[in-house]
Amino acid sequence: MNTLTAFYQNLGLALSILVIATFLLAGMIKGIIGLGLPTIAMGLLGLAMAPAQAAALLIIPATLTNLWQLAFGGHLRELARRLWPMLLAIFLGTAAGTLWLGMAGGHWVVRGLGAALLLYALSGLFLPTLQIGSRAERWLGPLCGVLTGVITSATGVFVIPAVPYLQALDLSKDQLVQALGLSFTVSTLALAAGLFWRGALGGGELGASLLALIPAVAGMLLGQWLRQRISATVFKRVFFVGLGLLGGHLLISG
Repeated sequence: MNTLTAFYQNLGLALSILVIATFLLAGMIKGIIGLGLPTIAMGLLGLAMAPAQAAALLIIPATLTNLWQLAFGGHLRELARRLWPMLLAIFLGTAAGTLWLGMAGGHWVVRGLGAALLLYALSGLFLPTLQIGSRAERWLGPLCGVLTGVITSATGVFVIPAVPYLQALDLSKDQLVQALGLSFTVSTLALAAGLFWRGALGGGELGASLLALIPAVAGMLLGQWLRQRISATVFKRVFFVGLGLLGGHLLISG
């Protein structure tokens, strides 16, 4: 138990409360709209700690909630067969980005995180729903995968351009939710491998990440309950506006 709590003892009470509140909020958002846990976690925790430290905390909550998301729907084999070039490219792009860029710290990493959040918010608010044909999918999927991997390795955010790309495919609602879970799982595992290789993911970080799973799951259950009682469209708009403001703040303040 000391191993699990040592990380939070070093953080102090205020930052520990921030971590709990962040994962509760991030889990709730994921429960409502099916995504947003790592994005919110990286954005809010990036205000108070190094991006590599924040990324280490989200590994277990992100992995398990993504596995939960992709486990239901009945389309896993079909989606894996269709999306494997993109998924492989995400892993390779993350590995290459870890060697090339990494998440070692510095103002440029925080600004990069802010830029990724802002770009994602703007795409969610203003980008129209695109349609990608099967011919374009053959080369666009791997390209989006590589770009997503590089951005993941540098910022811990793995939604750009993977999410807009998946939304542009001719997928049903259930297929899209499962495809997002599949993409996020690969991204999270690739990020974990990169952090481990750089020495930023040890036993203390994994123990702290395991404890962060508790508020994340609680928030996700709350979000699934709220999803039946509020407009997901209105909530998603508010989510993207808030995310854009957060991203802009990180981009400017560094």
